[in-house]
Amino acid sequence: MKEIKVGIIGSGSIAKHKHLPGHQGVEGVSVIAVCDIDLQRARTFADEHNIEHVFENQHDLLAISEIDAVSVCTPNNFHAEPTIAALKSGKHVICEKPIAGNAVDGQAMVDAQKSAGKILQIGLQSRFSTEARTLRRLYEDGLFGHIYYARAMTIRRRGMGLVPTFMQKAISGGGPLIDIGVHELDVLLWMIGYPKPVEAFGYTTRKFGHRHDIVHDGDWERSKFDVEDFAMGVIRFENDLTVNLETAWACHYQDTGGSFFMGDLAGASYHPIRIYTDKGDDMIDYEPELITSSCGEFESFHQAIRQNLSSPVPAEEVLVTAKIFDAIYESSRIGRSVPIT
Repeated sequence: MKEIKVGIIGSGSIAKHKHLPGHQGVEGVSVIAVCDIDLQRARTFADEHNIEHVFENQHDLLAISEIDAVSVCTPNNFHAEPTIAALKSGKHVICEKPIAGNAVDGQAMVDAQKSAGKILQIGLQSRFSTEARTLRRLYEDGLFGHIYYARAMTIRRRGMGLVPTFMQKAISGGGPLIDIGVHELDVLLWMIGYPKPVEAFGYTTRKFGHRHDIVHDGDWERSKFDVEDFAMGVIRFENDLTVNLETAWACHYQDTGGSFFMGDLAGASYHPIRIYTDKGDDMIDYEPELITSSCGEFESFHQAIRQNLSSPVPAEEVLVTAKIFDAIYESSRIGRSVPIT
């Protein structure tokens, strides 16, 4: 088995706590290089984890011919440039979610992937849960019939966190909608076949993150908080499907989340997983038998490289969420529905 060698672009929290252990947990994979615009942070990261090569410039990292794959762990609005550069240099890429801070950048990444013929996987790990894979299989088996309504929700009473780059639109592209909402919406749409959106109506607002008189779970410069801390959208899809999406970093309500969807033969909830249907003259609900998950996010990425498979989380699918988010933000700005093309 040929060793896969990986470089990491961006040495912040997501690199340290997700991507590095993700790669290192796969047999036959080693991380040999890291770069960051903050060279000292990259050096510290490398020293802590015995990484051989350290760079300030991503192009120096990409020039190492023995690197097979790259993790892009930069802030949302800076996903496109290193991803496109890595693909053009012949590397496979796993890029942290969301695909980008907006759909224009996301489209450029998808175009680069098609031209390069390499894998571009977006870091949406919820698809690899046994619950999500079970519901996807049941959908493919036709259990639910025609799905006509769904709801995706992820609400935090206080869940801003401590990462200041999430809280400035110029860096992050948005707030909880594209930070945590992307997980809930993506896995919901994936479980029901990723339908094509037609239009969205949205509302976003900022009520907590910029205030000093509110109890928070972290500390940041309130004056620089310029993203939403609550967002909702009503999304209409082809084939008579409507989805409600609700997400918040902060609100006066309990932490809550999860998804459900309704079909004309059966419905289901995700987290907790449960099926709702009829049996004869009775209404029944039950927990389905969970399928065995073959492998996780990073295992799937490296398996796809080794076996010349398509991306386990195709960027072209995730681009749909970016288009939806752009439409929700624009709808909130102008006060009416926005078409999605």
